[in-house]
Parts: sequence; C-alpha cells; structure tokens
Amino acid sequence: MTSSPGLPEPYRLTGTSSFVEFLAALHPERLRLTGVDASSVAPHGTTIVALRTSDGVVMAGDRRATMGNLIAQHDIEKVFAADEHSVIGIAGTAGLAVELVRIFQVELEHYEKIEGVPLSLDGKANRLATMLRGNLGLALQGLAVVPLFAGYDLARGTGRIFSYDVTGGRYEEHDFYAVGSGSTFARGSLKKLFRRAASTDDAVMAALEALYDAADDDSATGGPDMARGIFPVVAVVDAQGARVLRDDEVAPRVAAMLTGRSLHPDGPPSDRGGEASS
Repeated sequence: MTSSPGLPEPYRLTGTSSFVEFLAALHPERLRLTGVDASSVAPHGTTIVALRTSDGVVMAGDRRATMGNLIAQHDIEKVFAADEHSVIGIAGTAGLAVELVRIFQVELEHYEKIEGVPLSLDGKANRLATMLRGNLGLALQGLAVVPLFAGYDLARGTGRIFSYDVTGGRYEEHDFYAVGSGSTFARGSLKKLFRRAASTDDAVMAALEALYDAADDDSATGGPDMARGIFPVVAVVDAQGARVLRDDEVAPRVAAMLTGRSLHPDGPPSDRGGEASS
C-alpha cells in the first residue's frame, strides 16, 4: 500500500497570512482576473455612493449594468459586506469587479483565521489597493475595476470611506463620496443633502436621493423600478457590524422619496440643503 503524496509546497510555507499570496504560489492562473470570457466582462456597473453617519457609514448602489448603449442587467448587486465591519461597492467592468470582491472577502477571512484577529480597517484598505494593482494590465486595456470601500473603525470609533484609482492608489474621503459614471451627479446631490452627524435613517434617504439624481442625468445608472420591485442595494455599518438592508426595508423609503419627488422633481427643497454642513 503506497502512502498518499504530501501537500504541495505552498501549503507548507509559513510567514504569510495573505490568502492572495498563498493562491499566487499554488494556482497563480486562478488569481489572474483574465480567466473570464470577454462576453461576461463587457457589462459595466454604476453608481455607488457612501456617506458617514453619527454611528458609522451608509453605502448604496443602483442595480443597472450596461453594455454599450444596452442595458445588460436590471438587478445586478454592486454593494457587498466585505467582512463583519466593512462593505465594498463596485463600479467598472462588472465580471472582474465581482471576482475581485470574492477574492477580497476570502482574503479578509483567511487573515483572521491565520492570525486570530481581524485586520485593521487601514490594513483592509491597503490589501484592496494591492489587489487592484494586480489588475493594472487589464485596466490599461479598458477593463477597469473601481471599488469604493467603507467600514467602521473599531479603534477610532468612527466610520471611514476609501476610494481608489485603477492603479491601486488609495485615498481616504471625508464625509461622503461616489464612484461610477453617475458619480458627478451623485456627489453634487450629496453636497446639498449631506449633514454631519446625521442619523442612519437620514443618511440612507440622502443616499437614495443621490442615486435618483444620478439616474436622472446618467443613462447608465438605473433608478428604482417599482413595477419589478427592484430597489438600490443599501448597506449600513456601525459598531454592531455590517448589514445589507432587505428589500422590504428599502421599499418604503423609496416610496417616500418618490412621493417627495412628485412634489419636487428636482429634489428636496433648498432649505434642507442649507443645513448640509451644519
């Protein structure tokens, strides 16, 4: 009876708690995001917004994916829980972005299992930047992934937001930010609606309003679809953890927003916006 062969060399290596480094040594071809058929990476997803609250962070994304001038999907999900206290939103090439999120989620889980403690929020943001740099070759060919990362910093006791460029550059944003083709319009909306130390409920409404404004001016951003029951994906992160709101939690908020829009099609009255920086 012959003995079973030993584990491959990468399994016996020590000194790293990074799943990405382990996978690069064992199966580097699986780490490259080029193993996706071109037809599946063609769709693009937008728009993602994030804003700080008195308790943490709110992130929201629309549900439309486009392929040129066509709508490729009406109900794609672009906001995910990265781990217990952080969330990630994706814009750019949808197929690659979803793969990046999956690897990032495993990376954070792997680190915690190996080290016995979770990464700090800065450490998570840095790991994501490193992964993006590995996709630079595809980004230069137009298959870019531009995530938005946010979480609750347990050490500081506050919510934080991080944006990235296609080269892996990491930037911490103050108060709010948006990425994607509708980001210019969403940020313009948030400039009026954002209030420091706002409650989570108020921040969720501001995020929904910003996405609606983006959809109003950007054809690649989808607004809420009441007929199909398709609503933006909204995630909340605070000291208790990260959670994605259910559709039955988002639906009444969307209905209230649309009722307001029937009275003020261009958004809430300016007197609300005057409190944006108070």
